Amino acid sequence: MLRKIDLKEERKRIAEYISEYIRSASKFSGVLGLSGGVDSALVAALAKEGLGGENVYAVIMPHIAGDPENVVDAVKLAEALDINYEIIDITPYVDQYFWDNEPNASKMRRGNFMARIRMTILFDLSVEYDALVLGTSNRSELLTGYSTQFGDNACAFEPIGHLYKTEVYELSKQMNISKEIIEKIPTADFWQGQTDEEEMKIGYKPLDEILYLLYEKKIPLQEVLEKGYKQEEVERVVQLYNGSAFKRKLPPTIEEI
Repeated sequence: MLRKIDLKEERKRIAEYISEYIRSASKFSGVLGLSGGVDSALVAALAKEGLGGENVYAVIMPHIAGDPENVVDAVKLAEALDINYEIIDITPYVDQYFWDNEPNASKMRRGNFMARIRMTILFDLSVEYDALVLGTSNRSELLTGYSTQFGDNACAFEPIGHLYKTEVYELSKQMNISKEIIEKIPTADFWQGQTDEEEMKIGYKPLDEILYLLYEKKIPLQEVLEKGYKQEEVERVVQLYNGSAFKRKLPPTIEEI
């Protein structure tokens, strides 16, 4: 079982946090990547509430290997929210590098490169708009390392980084994000047919509950198993959490500075 949160209060709290954090940096605007998925949709909606639509800049950055329907959904959302948006096709930047240097690179290498190109574009545009880059990662992704280091986990701050994926869905429903986006199979969209849950080898519901029990409630592993979770699921969560610890820390030095 996950914690119970007051969705109405959480909506207000996050919107205020976005506004206060950006203004603490002497900025007034936020820029984010809008993918057509539920996480970025929720951040865009919350950013509008915190900053006003005129101060939110959404950048849709498709690659030819992705699903074109995601672009359609992202544009519909931006227009429904009445926020600024633009489309930048990253295909030329990504493909030119691999054509010239690494034609046999794996899908994963190409996907990671896409994520880093997207964030490079966002940070460049943050200067143009005098804005901070809003992250769109959720707590489930941050605790399991399901992100590209210095790619989608590079940002000024993470407005929904404290919400598990299942909570993201609940808050998105409360904010009237479109059914098409909410019911879409979660994917990084690096290639056709890719899904989050297949890559992580566990569904979001058990993932979130096990993460919560082990790392927030601090319940011993054996007691978590006794609650009825499958051993392979619990072991997978522990593996993901431990193996991604380096992504949750600043690059270390041999001595503290």
